[in-house]
Amino acid sequence: MRAYERLIKYAKIHTASSEDASKTPSSARQFDLANILADEMREMGVSDVRVDEHCYVYGKIPATKGFESVTPIGFLAHLDTVPDFPGENVKPRVIENYDGGAIALGESGRTLDPADFPHLKTLAGKTLIVTDGTTVLGADDKAGVAEIMTAAELLLGADMPHGPVSIGFCPDEEIGHGASLLDLDLFGAELGYTVDGGSVCDIEYENFNAAGAEVTFRGFNVHPGSAKNVMVNAAKLAMEFDSMLPQADVPSMTEGYEGFFHLLSMNGNVESAKLTYIIRDHSAETFSARKKCMEHIAKTMNERYGEGTVTLTMTDQYRNMIEMVKPRFEVVEKAFSAAKACGMTPTASPIRGGTDGAQLSFRGLPCPNLPTGSYGHHGPYEHAVVEQMDQCTVLILQIIKEFAAG
Repeated sequence: MRAYERLIKYAKIHTASSEDASKTPSSARQFDLANILADEMREMGVSDVRVDEHCYVYGKIPATKGFESVTPIGFLAHLDTVPDFPGENVKPRVIENYDGGAIALGESGRTLDPADFPHLKTLAGKTLIVTDGTTVLGADDKAGVAEIMTAAELLLGADMPHGPVSIGFCPDEEIGHGASLLDLDLFGAELGYTVDGGSVCDIEYENFNAAGAEVTFRGFNVHPGSAKNVMVNAAKLAMEFDSMLPQADVPSMTEGYEGFFHLLSMNGNVESAKLTYIIRDHSAETFSARKKCMEHIAKTMNERYGEGTVTLTMTDQYRNMIEMVKPRFEVVEKAFSAAKACGMTPTASPIRGGTDGAQLSFRGLPCPNLPTGSYGHHGPYEHAVVEQMDQCTVLILQIIKEFAAG
């Protein structure tokens, strides 16, 4: 079975995680896919297959004779889809010999258009998988799941020497929990790869440093007719706070390695107000400076309006994986070498977000991210390229070969 056929099968299984849950997995429906994958792995001959109580799926392919001392490597993907756009009743549509133009997505009124996704122009002649415009496709990250499963089946059916290979699938990546409860001893790898990227050429080993910030404002409410020199409007204070942040450092005006402050929500009245932000930057130094900027604004406003007027609470969320990948950089070098052997021209793009690989890297498993050949994630414009999914599957196999070759 080819990877795209598996994607179509897995996409129809509803696995959206839930922001509101306090347990792992956040949604029991993720077990539906986990158990299917476990059964498929057992059928193809994967060893030590299990699904634990938190919906983590484990499997191993033992080394071929004479290659037991090769560095144990692992490949991981996540089971869940985003909770904030429908992931149920997915109806994947296969478009053969794509003409490079706009695609009407079912009867939804939405169009997958090269004007919005310029890379579509480069895909003329390829085979695309798209949605009907009412749901996500779920290629994030069921394309990665499908590619790992297909690579495992091909490896087990081939006469190809290899070292120990581990397979893992995690729940709740889309809500930031991801690999936090993955049992690394049970997983059994020394180096790993998440298969959760996009463009077929991108091998990612840098991500944002990340923090969340909540800013509350205390006002003083009196009758507006007698408010002179008395009223303090908390909603206006919130607007003032935001105006003092660098106004060009927002997601819609930044790219590449450029960081940002992102205002997620705001609410309030004269009496009280609250702003919620996320703070992102690839550079640890600039990330620290961004947090200090917020602290300075809060301090300045409290000096002006009175101590306790502004309360700032910041929480670190994750860090740039490169810090932990650099000491074992062969995990990146092997991926680049494998990509070139597959006829690809690999590039290193920074992830403008987080990844299970960052979490795993800081837990002791250096874990860059491999591409999946899917695009437009987290919404109805999600799409995958059949031929690129095949390439990503071959890339996994070639990485295994690279490690076996020493």
